[in-house]
Amino acid sequence: MLPELVIFDFAGTMLLDDGAVLAAYREALGAHRIAFTEADLAARRGAVKRAVFRELAGRPTQTPATDELAERALADFEAVLRREYTSGEVVPIEGAESSARWLAERGVKITLSSGFDRGLVDLLVERLGWGRLFDRVLAAEDAPAGRPAPYLIYRAMIELGVHDVARVAVVGDTPLDLEAGSNAGAGWVIGVLSGAHGVETLGAARHTHLLPSLATLPALFEA
Repeated sequence: MLPELVIFDFAGTMLLDDGAVLAAYREALGAHRIAFTEADLAARRGAVKRAVFRELAGRPTQTPATDELAERALADFEAVLRREYTSGEVVPIEGAESSARWLAERGVKITLSSGFDRGLVDLLVERLGWGRLFDRVLAAEDAPAGRPAPYLIYRAMIELGVHDVARVAVVGDTPLDLEAGSNAGAGWVIGVLSGAHGVETLGAARHTHLLPSLATLPALFEA
């Protein structure tokens, strides 16, 4: 049985992640002298970026001053990525677009969701030529909290009139993606190994399936 709705993560799942996001984090955090480790960044892949900066800047105690610092660092982070995504190469994951089209041709509703802000999401969607591919494209601002909260999933369901979460598939390349799917109660929680994490990390998060990449998604639903 096909799902009624499939919700795809963006970077690392649909979009090839060549390290630009981590590089932007390092540059912005370093410029504002916000302490971090590589483990901090790895654990927060897929999270809403504003939440990441506020959490890191607010250690050990979050205050209005640390929130202001986080906002300045976030602005620099977004500026770095905007420059990269405007002038650099933007490459989809092999098989990502064809898998999304395969689902759409069979009447499955498809949504793209991201922890990026709306400006970055719209820029990337335009550069990829995906403006008409998805039924909905959701950005960080479209939910009160990002992953692992399930709110972006519920937002897609509400807007597309999907009532049964057991007929929803969530696809992503990070533990936070899978945790959001599990927290929502999605019928399919699918990890792909094309992005930020390998099988040991993704396998430790609750899931229903692990795939090498989105290219193999149609075969899963045809099985």
